[in-house]
Order: sequence, then structure tokens, then C-alpha cells
Amino acid sequence: MNSLPILVVEDDAGLREALVDTLTLSGYPVREAADGEAALRSLAAEPIGLVISDAQMAPMDGYVLFDEVRRRHPGLPFILMTAYGVIERAIELLRAGASHYLLKPFEPAQLIAEVEKYRLRGAPSGDAVVAVAPCMRQLFTLAERVAQSDATVLIAGPSGVGKEVLARFIHRHSARVAGPFVAINCAAIPDNLLESMLFGHEKGAFTGASTSQPGKFEQAQGGSLLLDEISEMPLALQAKLLRVLQEREVERVGGSRLIKLDIRVLATSNRDMRAEVEAGRFREDLYFRLNVFPLTVPALAERREDIMPLARSVLKRYEGSAGRGALVFSADAERCLTAHGWQGNIRELENVIQRAVILAAGTEILADDLLLGPLPVSARVPAAPESVAEIAGNAALDIKSLEKRHILDTLAAAGGVKKLAAERLGMSERTLRYKLARYRDEEVTGCPVADEWIGEVQ
Repeated sequence: MNSLPILVVEDDAGLREALVDTLTLSGYPVREAADGEAALRSLAAEPIGLVISDAQMAPMDGYVLFDEVRRRHPGLPFILMTAYGVIERAIELLRAGASHYLLKPFEPAQLIAEVEKYRLRGAPSGDAVVAVAPCMRQLFTLAERVAQSDATVLIAGPSGVGKEVLARFIHRHSARVAGPFVAINCAAIPDNLLESMLFGHEKGAFTGASTSQPGKFEQAQGGSLLLDEISEMPLALQAKLLRVLQEREVERVGGSRLIKLDIRVLATSNRDMRAEVEAGRFREDLYFRLNVFPLTVPALAERREDIMPLARSVLKRYEGSAGRGALVFSADAERCLTAHGWQGNIRELENVIQRAVILAAGTEILADDLLLGPLPVSARVPAAPESVAEIAGNAALDIKSLEKRHILDTLAAAGGVKKLAAERLGMSERTLRYKLARYRDEEVTGCPVADEWIGEVQ
């Protein structure tokens, strides 16, 4: 199970060991602290998904620790272990925002049952999310809580920050996880087709409607429907959408039968929705219908703690697809990535990492490989008739062309010795031969030195 660690805070060494053993045997990563100060140091050192703390400790008791955790790490789940005689104070903590309390003594099964309710996904693996920055940890804590209801969620944030990732997270942690997750981009579909795509149509409803088709609402039955970039929906269609959301029933275009809906609606926008309402471009009543539970995903530059974990996750994905071995970032590359403005957010980060995987000559990605600024002349890749720097400046060439040029330049610099070139490129010789064969089939050389050895590949 990939999850953020659980922090157990208990001054009784024997009981702390028992709690840690119980959680560890159940598959949870655990950190431990003997008092409140040690707990705060642990929280500052790494992301924690859940705090389980004793109430009676010295010098800092569990109540003071809760106040500090709430102030420094808002939204972090907190379970208090307390004795029967002081249960009133535990109830006060619940009113103040604590997640739950456990009345001592309790059975191991009771502890595990409570922990299961509040676990947080954190490692970049499978369907996990990357949430290291405190603001993102708080965001996913809120998302996990709202996921348990059927409330409509409006997710705001700049383009490329991962709004759909958050929407999918909500679906995965909801009771509808076994149902479909259906997404439709309201900005990518022409206005005259959007109504049919959303609500479906009957045969003969319009020219070209040769068969009846269910819309996205019907396709999402029993699951979740994501209305991506909802602010781009035309006003005329917003009125029809409002009725569907109010009545929870849909009527296909050209039809007369009402179809009951059992769906959860999620929506996203990269615009200021209040400003859109005030400008008359979005219906106020629809805005309030969608804005039941608002969540905002911050820009990547506002959560710099997430940059390197995200970069490593993206690197792992692209190094495999590019046929490269394991790659790492140099210290200078990490500093450049962390300091960059990231106006394009995660989408820009993915482009930069994909480009760096292609350009990296060895097993380490250097700052120059990121192309975040002017590309210096590199001793690793001598300039050919058309250099990598010149190609990088030519927006008309795509990443594949850049990869071809980099490989050809490296081979030319290696004098056509494939083994040496493969080592410099950080790929196997077999992968290099495959790429050369593909280039030969496409009749792409572009390098006088390369013409000689491409023809030799059979």
C-alpha cells in the first residue's frame, strides 16, 4: 500500500511500541515520537498522512499538540487517544476540528478501522497523487472528505495544474469508484454539438443523426461526470444544464422520455467564476448549483515542495518510453527546476522533462538539458551543420526531430562508433540500432557523417 506515514505520539514506550507494531503489521508506514515537540519536528521533516496522539503527555500534552498541528498543518487528520475520565476535552477537540478520538483501552481492530478512514495516498505510484506541499496536503484531505458525499464539486485553478487529477482522485475515493468516470471538455466541442454530446439524441433529431445515442450524462450513470472547463459553455446551454442538475433527469435531443440520473457531478474552470457571473457570461443560478463544495488547485509556483517529486515522477515515466536507463537530475538541474516560474504549471514541467530525457547524453540530466534558458555550447555534443541549440530555437520542429538530431550529432561526434555513442546517449546499443533502422526507413539523415553509417544498419 502506498500511503503517507502515520505519526504515533505516545510517551509510554511500551504502549508506543504496541501501537507501532499493530500499524506496521497492517501494512502502514509509521513514524513515532515520544512527546509533542518530537512530533512537531517529525511533521516539519516529512509529509505525514495522519497523527495519532495520546492526550496525557508532558511537557506538551495532546491538546496543545493538536492546536499546533492545526496551526502549522491545517487539514491534517488528527486522532486523539484519551482515557474515560477526560472524554469531555476530547469532544471539545472534535468540535475544534479533530478527526476522531479513541477511548482507552481499545482493541487493535478498532485502531485499524479508524486509521483506514483517514489514510492519505501520497507516493507517485499507480493512481496515487503527489502532494508534498502543505497546501496540497490540505487540499487532498478536503477532497477525500468531500468524496464520501455526493456533493457537487467545483474545482478552480490555472491551466495545467492538475484539476482533472483532483477530480479523478475524488471519484476513486468515493462510493462510486466502481462506476464510470466520464469527462467532457466543454471548450473543445463546437457549440452545436455540445448539447447532443451532453444529453444524447434520438434517431432523426437532426441531419446526420442516423441512430440514437446516449449522452455523457447517461454514460456516467452510477459514477461521476466531469464537466471540464465549464465556464466555456454557451449561455443557452447553461439553462438546460441547470435544469438537469436540479431535476436529476435528462431528456435526449429530439426525444420526449425523461431519463432519471444517478450521477455525481464535478466541474472545473481556469477562470474566475464570480467574475464570469458579474460579466454576464455565466448564469448565477448555475454557478451556485455547481459551487456546492469549491476547491482551488494552486499554481505550481505556489507549491515548490511539489516540483521535484513531480519532476522525478514524470522522469520515471518518460525514461522508460524513450528506451533510456535510469536517469537522475544533477544538483544544478534540481536548482533550476525549483527556481523556474512554471507559468505553464505541470503541463510545462512535463514538456521540459520529456525534452531533457532526449537531450541527456549520460545517466544524469544536467541544467543545460532542461533548456529553461539560453542553451550554452556543450562539449558533450559538438556543433554539427545544424546544432541542437539551433533546432531547439526552431518552434516548427517537434520533439521527435530534436531526438533524431541529438542522436545523429552524438553518433557523428563518436565517429560512427555505435557502442561509444550508445554510452554517451545513456541507452543500449540495441535501442540505438533500432532507432537508426527506423531513421533509415524514413530516409532521415540530415548529417553528412551519419549518411555513411545509417546505410550500414541492416
